[in-house]
Amino acid sequence: MRVLSTLWYLLIQELTLAFRQQADVFAVIFFFIVAVSLFPLGVGADPHLLKSIGPGVIWVAALLAAMLSLGRLFNDGYADGTLEQLLLIPVPLPLIVLVKLLSHWLTSCFPLLLMSPLLGLQFSLRPDELGVLMISLLLGTPLLSMIGGVGAALTLGVRGAHVLVAVMVLPLYIPVLIFGSGAVTTSAVGMDPQGALSLLGALLVMGVVFIPYVTSKALYISME
Repeated sequence: MRVLSTLWYLLIQELTLAFRQQADVFAVIFFFIVAVSLFPLGVGADPHLLKSIGPGVIWVAALLAAMLSLGRLFNDGYADGTLEQLLLIPVPLPLIVLVKLLSHWLTSCFPLLLMSPLLGLQFSLRPDELGVLMISLLLGTPLLSMIGGVGAALTLGVRGAHVLVAVMVLPLYIPVLIFGSGAVTTSAVGMDPQGALSLLGALLVMGVVFIPYVTSKALYISME
């Protein structure tokens, strides 16, 4: 119970600190909205073309928007010394990492999930396709936070960390992008998207089990 109360307090603290930096939160949302909305203006109003590119555009925009906030995942705590204090409390570090990743997802990815149906209407997506889009984002965006967390931990305290994180995590994002956008595309052509969604779910379960431990090891290496 003490461990659970400590993790709950840490989650509330992380969310409070994130919402105090409202500019960072709104910057992610604003980038996502603008990036998605520019494509219909640029490619024209052909509904068939918009429908074919819509899932990929939304997923790529969500991927890039989630990367904008990876810099503050561990760097703020590293700069003010709180990350070192977290390493000393009697709570397993993988659980602390999982809480920080959950906070990142709630503040950076969950708003994108809520905005996706409205933006999907610009691409002539049907209600059932919008539902598949939200499910794919619900399963896939936590993976974006977790994979990005590994990159952020490995580049902690390194000059030019933002560029290094992008180089490291973008190739690892490719399977999530393929399955996420592929589920919506499959639904749009009248096929069952269950296969792609199941693969996303399997990747999510594997990520929750293994990535906190990998990120913890990366933090120990970076802090030494």
